[in-house]
Amino acid sequence: MLDLKLVNARIRTVDDAHPRAVALGVLHGRIVGLDDTVADLPARTTVDCGGAAVVPGFGDAHNHMAWFGQSLDELDLSGATTPGEVHDAVARRAAALPADAWIVGSGYDDTVMGAHPHREALDRAAGGRPVWLKHRSGHMCAVSSEVLRLAGILDGRAAEPAGGVVVRDAAGAPTGLLQERAQSLVTGLVMPYPVADLADAIGRASAVYASEGLTHVTEAGIGRGLIGRSPVEAVAYQTARERGTLLTRVELMVAADNLHPLDAHADDGITHGIDLGLRSGFGDDRLRIGPMKIWLDGSLIGRTATVTEPFCGHDHSTGVYQDDPDRMRRLVVAAHRAGWRVAAHAIGDAAVDLALDALAEARRVAPRPGVRHRIEHAGVVRPDQLARLADLKVTPVPQARFLHAVGDTMAQALGPARTAWLYRHRSFLDHGLRVPGSSDRPVAPGAPLLGMQSMVERLSRDGVVLGPDERVTSEQALRAYTLDAAWASHDEDRRGSLTPGKLADLVLLSDDPVEVDGSRIGAIGVLATFVAGTCVYGADALRDAGSVTGSLPLAGV
Repeated sequence: MLDLKLVNARIRTVDDAHPRAVALGVLHGRIVGLDDTVADLPARTTVDCGGAAVVPGFGDAHNHMAWFGQSLDELDLSGATTPGEVHDAVARRAAALPADAWIVGSGYDDTVMGAHPHREALDRAAGGRPVWLKHRSGHMCAVSSEVLRLAGILDGRAAEPAGGVVVRDAAGAPTGLLQERAQSLVTGLVMPYPVADLADAIGRASAVYASEGLTHVTEAGIGRGLIGRSPVEAVAYQTARERGTLLTRVELMVAADNLHPLDAHADDGITHGIDLGLRSGFGDDRLRIGPMKIWLDGSLIGRTATVTEPFCGHDHSTGVYQDDPDRMRRLVVAAHRAGWRVAAHAIGDAAVDLALDALAEARRVAPRPGVRHRIEHAGVVRPDQLARLADLKVTPVPQARFLHAVGDTMAQALGPARTAWLYRHRSFLDHGLRVPGSSDRPVAPGAPLLGMQSMVERLSRDGVVLGPDERVTSEQALRAYTLDAAWASHDEDRRGSLTPGKLADLVLLSDDPVEVDGSRIGAIGVLATFVAGTCVYGADALRDAGSVTGSLPLAGV
């Protein structure tokens, strides 16, 4: 007897051996058959899909789950179009808080508002309270004078960290804007966060992810470092799992700031790692350690990504490296030698060069065939870099939704000659590379169907097609968020397609994303999401529609 059977469905399997089906059977969390092989088998639960589309569960190869979950409980500034709107929002929040309470907001974008919030305006709005407003990129923040005082910036007690910038006005006074690693002067005041609070945030994020059809995500950087929340951050994910609130499978990238010297045997070749020598792959199919995340440069939104030719009309010239390039190169090689998959954050083309040089050296000194190292974002890739990416078999992980969310300002920063290099896709495929779907949420909206639409259209918010030659088909976009996302995590044998023997991670949709017009993909509704044959979203709607016969298996039951 099957545990679960889906019938009367339009199933798109993303499996070339059996691309379409109308029925699917699940036993012990895995797919056991399609169509005739399960049609006559009894099942404890049968779901009549009523002609709904069924696709593999979506994966997001690069997101920030705890950060996003925390942002759901913070002052939302993502809709602000002027600094004044930010100041008004801060004032409203301040009116309901004690005199010494922190006001924390997230998601503002200076390229939309025309300027960053200034500390003096924040002082007035908040009545002198500490204010910490996080830029949507995660690579900068705006703070009030009280935060600058607490951090030791106003009186000169705190030195500007390497790889960071405390922005100052013409008179040398801090404006309240902190870029890149200068943010550590603020985060050091509030972190680490308690594990219980982080687990709450992860649970909030996971519920949203399930509602969007996500069944697997890669958290892009935990522990110490630029976006880490706690040196014991992995415990928060374990806690959420134990509570039953972690509804998605999660792979955890460990930030390179957690790497330290190890006294392993000389024959092991392991000079650096994390405690006990844990590395990529440790864990199970619900929660495990993924790549080592190594930040090389900054953000294209903030013009701190490192580029070979200066940004157009911006003081930062060619961007900011997170650390000494030679030291970062050695770090990549050390992580590779210790058995890690490397995820190098490289947005500008100069940072991509550095990443490729380091990965080439790593492959030369310690060959590891099939390791699947990655370049996170690969936001600006020159034509001459494409063949080198392919030769080194490095996986690019771009975020197509950036093109809609912030593509106009990125194009302005690069100028017409380089706009075609932005967040490529077709060129990567043409060079034999696989491109996993990802969002970098909360930097950009994370719904996979929106990401697929941007892969197909490449439209900016102003309606400009950015890099028309990089558009892909709807089928290729679906594959990016399913099988290719699984492949990037070495999981293609377990998930990513609706193939007998694989995990029963699947999504019921109101329409087929391959069949609808590309402009309508993002509007497709997610009806239900299943992880290992268990419904993690949409159970009530299925029951209300009379679609379920038997007892529907639910998360946490």
